[in-house]
Amino acid sequence: MDSANCFTYLLLISFLLVGSWFCAIGAQRSAPIVNGLSWTFYNSSCPKVESIIRKQLKKVFKEDIGQAAGLLRLHFHDCFVQGCDGSVLLDGSASGPSEQEAPPNLSLRKEAFEIIDDLRELVHKGCGRVVSCADIVAIAARDSVFLSGGPDYDVPLGRRDGLTFATRNVTLASLPAPTSNTSSLLTSLATKNLDATDVAALSGGHTIGISHCSSFTNRLYPTQDPVMDKTFANNLKQICPTTNSTNTTVLDIRSPNTFDNKYYVDLMNRQGLFTSDQDLYTDSRTRDIVKNFAVNETLFFEQFVASMIKMGQLSVLTGGNGEIRANCSVRNSDNKYMVSVVEEDLESLSELK
Repeated sequence: MDSANCFTYLLLISFLLVGSWFCAIGAQRSAPIVNGLSWTFYNSSCPKVESIIRKQLKKVFKEDIGQAAGLLRLHFHDCFVQGCDGSVLLDGSASGPSEQEAPPNLSLRKEAFEIIDDLRELVHKGCGRVVSCADIVAIAARDSVFLSGGPDYDVPLGRRDGLTFATRNVTLASLPAPTSNTSSLLTSLATKNLDATDVAALSGGHTIGISHCSSFTNRLYPTQDPVMDKTFANNLKQICPTTNSTNTTVLDIRSPNTFDNKYYVDLMNRQGLFTSDQDLYTDSRTRDIVKNFAVNETLFFEQFVASMIKMGQLSVLTGGNGEIRANCSVRNSDNKYMVSVVEEDLESLSELK
């Protein structure tokens, strides 16, 4: 190919890539939005909310990129239980234990809760108490994906924080266990209007993060899961020598701190950590989806974004429903916090003048 033709070819490829990028951005914005959320919700009341959050998370992840997975998981565990209302952030009370105390949430990172409230403090200091903790969780999840190598995308906003948290039994029933097979996953998440493609794409969040041994040793002891690659299994046995080991290991052995499509490559090589992961490649309903994501990272990114936007709208509270918490871990109606709430709001408004 001569230089002129080569230049023309490269120029054409560049136009196609730029065009596909703009199409992807347009597709995000054209995604169906329900329940009063908006792409421009804080344009007037807190136009810098997303830049405040991203700037702070860049600092956090520079110190510990592992926190990205913790924040992403927090968003999942919030939305799947009673909707994306920040209920997972609430502490328990005399009336009962919180969602945090249900078994599936005991492994949520303590630092993730602290990071969210630090972000809340920065945002409320900059804008006053106009941004909900639920929205902060959603934005932080998006930035966790992007800042660890994944796609950037717009998040529809306008959520209000819930006034209640789910019971232990509801939390248990709402969060699929790592021992679940694909049939269980599809049945459970169909109730949330998530289909097989959504399930496979959202499972790709396991491309970053770690797991405790207790979540997968059922595949190692007393007998090894025959589906699991033998070398992979033997390495896991070194990390988790017993069923009650408290050790941890990475979810994606190829690129544990980078948000990419290597998780699906793991599955094709029988190196998925959880039953709920590996069975996506075993089950005929999701096998081809896994293959497509494994060979086409752009396709995975586009579908992950679409499924995240869809999941992020589950049973949201908007308008006059819910509240905007002054402290992400307690409801505003807790009287002992009301003095500090008022003082914080007055301080924020004073700085805005």
